[in-house]
Amino acid sequence: MSTEQQETLDAILRQSAFPVDSEVGEQRRLLRELTSAQPLPADVTAKSATLGGVPTIEITVDGVEPRHFVLYFHGGVYVLGDALSAAGLASQIGRRTSAKVLSVDYRLAPEHPYPAAVDDALAAYEALLQDGIAPSDIVFAGESAGGGLALATLVNARDHGLHLPAAAYVMSPYVDLTLAGTTMETKRKVDPLLSRQLLEPRVTDYTAGQDAALGLISPVFADLSGLPPLLIQVGSHEVLLDDAVRLAQQAAAADVEVTLDITPRVPHVFQAYLPLLDEAAAALDRAGEFLSARLD
Repeated sequence: MSTEQQETLDAILRQSAFPVDSEVGEQRRLLRELTSAQPLPADVTAKSATLGGVPTIEITVDGVEPRHFVLYFHGGVYVLGDALSAAGLASQIGRRTSAKVLSVDYRLAPEHPYPAAVDDALAAYEALLQDGIAPSDIVFAGESAGGGLALATLVNARDHGLHLPAAAYVMSPYVDLTLAGTTMETKRKVDPLLSRQLLEPRVTDYTAGQDAALGLISPVFADLSGLPPLLIQVGSHEVLLDDAVRLAQQAAAADVEVTLDITPRVPHVFQAYLPLLDEAAAALDRAGEFLSARLD
């Protein structure tokens, strides 16, 4: 079934992909339409909250007694998406780790360019620690730009002298906004969602004149020493494959415990397509085992 599932998903994604020349407002509208068509599972509850003055969505699963916390960062190239739209995927991590998920509604560019998202993410983590939650009971998770933001927040928290969480799990992390990865070209024909042409205008929106190679913008260029264990998952059919590979190399060179998990022939953030793709559930199960082992 897997090959058939992969081909079906590829066709669906190509049909719903953003037009390359579309503006931010149009991309946001299209994304809202897509996410609103995917209701949360019946056993998932999402309610509004705040952490350190930053809006969040608290996500719980019926029948799962939360013993830990997942601080979650949604994707959307720092310009699109919101905490609620990511609740379905985020809940799958909470389900597998006996955790309450706190999805961070960080500010978006171009209205709020760098460092707004980075500041909000750190404020949310600091507030969680100030609430008395032990770092050993917290993990970070995120997809795409949210994966990049999770890494940036680890680096930022370390540099601010904060105790770091038990681990981090990133899906298809967007960690090089210079777009220098070789797979930006070599995988462009098989990636149904992302391309250099689609990403370049959004990089400008977020960086707003700052150097895209700054470590807190593109964590692949940051000093990663001292970070907690990392699980990096990525598909082989995506232009950001090289971001994930180089991130794992940089982490390993910095003596960070890192697991690079590449699934063949699947697209960007394939874990989000749980009902359509067997590989999604398998990858999330592996992530749950990785995170649970570090939390327990």
